[in-house]
Amino acid sequence: MNFNGFTEQDFKVFNIQGLDARMEAIQNQIRPKLEKLGEYFAPTLSAATGDEMFYHTAKHARRTVNPPDDTWVAFANSKRGYKKLPHFQIGLFESHLFVWFAVIYESPIKKDFAKILSEHQGEVLKQIPDDFVWSVDHTKPDAIPHSEIDEETFSKMTTRLKDIKRAELLCGIHIPNHDQILQDGEALLSKMDQTFHTLTPLYNYASKVHASS
Repeated sequence: MNFNGFTEQDFKVFNIQGLDARMEAIQNQIRPKLEKLGEYFAPTLSAATGDEMFYHTAKHARRTVNPPDDTWVAFANSKRGYKKLPHFQIGLFESHLFVWFAVIYESPIKKDFAKILSEHQGEVLKQIPDDFVWSVDHTKPDAIPHSEIDEETFSKMTTRLKDIKRAELLCGIHIPNHDQILQDGEALLSKMDQTFHTLTPLYNYASKVHASS
């Protein structure tokens, strides 16, 4: 695939004031790149997970006043949508690019997923590299380095996922907007592919729950 990565100007889109102006820049500048990534990784993720994966590029259609602080392409095993399903994401905030596995607040499997994560806590903590990060809110750019996640912290995150209606859990990587790999398309694709490979066991845990629910 002919992919040149992301530039400094792509991240500056999120400094543009006003909904219409920022949305126009997202649509013209960033969305075509996300569409390319969607087309490229959907077959890869299908092969890795054993599920046919479809990509969904964020449209931000419900926004009427506030411009989006991030944008993304998501991958799930449904043509109709992804928010209720365990899914993968590639996207941008002003500060960084993110690559996630995510179970967000709309998902009906949150409680069962939290339970299976708790049962496999030791394996999960060993499988995830120290340079990965965790998030409990997909709308915020903040994240917790995996190197700071001990058994107690992980238990608190899974309990929160189980007990709180709006709770979420995401795991993946952040690449700062100044990192040179972002402008090296081939290297960036390889980094994303490696990340998805590392995150696939989390998807497999979630898909077992989804299949039995």
